[in-house]
Amino acid sequence: MTGLGDLLAVSGYRLGWGAVRRLPERTAYTVFEQLADLTTARGGKGVQRLRSNYARVRPDLDESALDSLVREGMRSYLRYYCEAFRLPDRSAEDVAASVRVEGDGPVRAELAAGRPVVCFLGHLGNWDLAGAWGTTDLAPVVTVAERLEPEEVYAEFLAFRESLGMTILPLTGGGDVFAQLRGHLTKPVLMPLLADRDLTDRGVEVDLCGHRSKMAAGPAALALATGAALHPVSIHYERLDRPSWKHRTVITFHDRVEVPTTGATRAKAVAMTQQCADALGAAIVEHTADWHMLQRVFLDDLTPSVDESPPADRVTRTWP
Repeated sequence: MTGLGDLLAVSGYRLGWGAVRRLPERTAYTVFEQLADLTTARGGKGVQRLRSNYARVRPDLDESALDSLVREGMRSYLRYYCEAFRLPDRSAEDVAASVRVEGDGPVRAELAAGRPVVCFLGHLGNWDLAGAWGTTDLAPVVTVAERLEPEEVYAEFLAFRESLGMTILPLTGGGDVFAQLRGHLTKPVLMPLLADRDLTDRGVEVDLCGHRSKMAAGPAALALATGAALHPVSIHYERLDRPSWKHRTVITFHDRVEVPTTGATRAKAVAMTQQCADALGAAIVEHTADWHMLQRVFLDDLTPSVDESPPADRVTRTWP
């Protein structure tokens, strides 16, 4: 990125964090919904990829229904950003009131017993809000962040997430991140990791909604190395009755992933990652509009040049 481009990027993020936080809540969400509709109408590469991904996981939809779903998907995607910009000003009580949780009993039991929990997340709903909720309602949250360019943008995102109470480890430039994560898993922490897309040779092939994809094996590898429980976690929005323009975030902890009793470590990690893919796949089909996947994720969509490109997400990337 050029020096001017860096300056514009940093200025844009700072403007977003500042301006959106000053707007009345309803006005802010209305503006972002309008931006989403404008973006959908323009039909850029991200929107086209979102439509392609939705078409693969929802082959039951006709063209008109798919158009409507893509529009709702972009609204959900922009809602995430509006919420993220406004999140630092919200109290713990306000965050808790905007969240509904399902299946957290086994996770709470593990943490209460002094044991850590690793969470396998996908690009679903608002993971930053979920992380902020987790720090106050469950346990200390430890995760990682990919270094963004320019460095100033990465610093802004890092400060933002740390302001929410999360411990953030850098993906690069900070030493052996796997070893650092493993070290944190000696304590009762919650470790959410975005791991539903890894197109490098490190990713493992899985079936996602009937199509081959590659996901990060890191969460499974950490669970195997430490004995920590591994839970797939999906997140989606639900519209409130009053006021009708507001949404609540629903965080679902799926059943603990079973560890195979036989096989090599890598084979076990692959099998465990497939269990996570199955849980997230079902959530994606049920709440497709909250799946914010504007990038290639299915192997059938790849070209040799794309396959060699840097991954958007690995086990070591967090609530982006």
